[in-house]
Amino acid sequence: MKPRSLQLALLLSLAVNLGVVGAVALDRLRSNVAPAPKPPLHQVLGLDEAQRARWEAAERPFLQQFERASAQLEAHRTALVKALFADTLDPERIESERAAIAELQQAQQRMLIEQLITERAILDAGQRQTLLGLLLDQPPTRSTAEDLHAR
Repeated sequence: MKPRSLQLALLLSLAVNLGVVGAVALDRLRSNVAPAPKPPLHQVLGLDEAQRARWEAAERPFLQQFERASAQLEAHRTALVKALFADTLDPERIESERAAIAELQQAQQRMLIEQLITERAILDAGQRQTLLGLLLDQPPTRSTAEDLHAR
């Protein structure tokens, strides 16, 4: 190989290596940079002090109930999955867990609707439109089954 060709090949190799190292470094920098924290909802909605006090008073018990319901749902979901993959299928147990999950989901949905109605009453028209936009802009959630089967 001629010295000029050797120099060109070495330069090209160095450029490719630097590009790869740069891309890896940039990727790591991007993944280490946390996204800017979103402002609290009360700031986004522009709640005044009276509204914020009412909001927080309504939100605290709702969140506690919702967390309890979510824990119950998770327990029944786990029991259902275990029943589905047990050595021997028990259709009654499967149906019992399915029914419990459906009942808890309906209760949780009612709870959420009641909370949104309560929050609606606290907000003025502009704040309601802001909250509506936030709710409609939320990305759809994927179930665990969808995530597992998308692999």
